[in-house]
Amino acid sequence: MDILRLFAVLAVVFYLIPGGAHVLAMANKLALPPAQYMVVQGIYAGWDRTAYALLAGLVLTLAHGIAAWRLPGARWLSLCSFLALIANLAVFFAYTYPMNVLTRNWTVTPDNLESVRRQWEYSHAANAALVLLALVLIILAVLASSRDAGARRVSELAPRCGRV
Repeated sequence: MDILRLFAVLAVVFYLIPGGAHVLAMANKLALPPAQYMVVQGIYAGWDRTAYALLAGLVLTLAHGIAAWRLPGARWLSLCSFLALIANLAVFFAYTYPMNVLTRNWTVTPDNLESVRRQWEYSHAANAALVLLALVLIILAVLASSRDAGARRVSELAPRCGRV
């Protein structure tokens, strides 16, 4: 269970890193003239591989929720972390991905670049917030499962201690 706890947190942390990078760069990128913005967007080629961290986060937060099923606090926090990652996917496919398709992964400048880039940037910011929420929730779940499991072990040992 300790390994599962560790990897559940790490998977969400690794998925938060690219989202955090987007947020940190957003103000500077939005201030760029259109031609420079399009050049800068080229740095995101290959960032689709962050989906592996998302997949790991989804699997591990759900697995933690299942493993902690008898601990209601940990279970619900884990499942809410999982749902925050699902919400991240919903935002991506509703707002980010259509802009990637429209711009052919930022190789074609659309006529309405200003609104397209705002939607793309702000959807990434929303996703980073959702992943941060998922991270907080899985950390709280791990703390709750660790605390509850420890309390359960103590309560199981208590009757034995009285007989010694």
